[in-house]
Amino acid sequence: MNATDKLTLGGLLVALIILTCNLYPWYRGGREMKQLAAFGKGSAGGVCMAMCPGGILGWAHSRSGTVGNGIGERTSQAATGTASGQGLSTGQLVGLGMTGAVVVVIAVLLVALAYKEAGKKDKRRIIGGVYVGSTLCLTAGVAGILAWLPGAANSLGDGVVAFFQGVGAL
Repeated sequence: MNATDKLTLGGLLVALIILTCNLYPWYRGGREMKQLAAFGKGSAGGVCMAMCPGGILGWAHSRSGTVGNGIGERTSQAATGTASGQGLSTGQLVGLGMTGAVVVVIAVLLVALAYKEAGKKDKRRIIGGVYVGSTLCLTAGVAGILAWLPGAANSLGDGVVAFFQGVGAL
């Protein structure tokens, strides 16, 4: 199975099912933000993965679409009898530089550490968030909304590097 950068309606269906399963308890409950914290951490990690043009994180991002497309197309066919293999307009978060990569790796590491110390339910929410964040960034709409993010990561990384190089310290 090859990785893809194209999301189908089936892949979108899987992402929306996971999103709904995480938003529904929050909506029906007290609507406290802490109920969405684990899912939000995972989503942030998934979006960070989507900024990576290659490497392990970029590979995992492209695989999320592949896996979701297959599962979603079978789910749609089994549930409704309708095919859902039509592709959506693709999008990418491009422009991550060397200094931004440092920020992305640290952000993903923080998500991994949160996963490690989370309980069973929160671990599932974090994984679901990573999947949803990564997968939705394959669409033109979400990637367009978040197009500013690689530049922001690069700027933050530039600031970190400048700090450690002592630029402007005195």
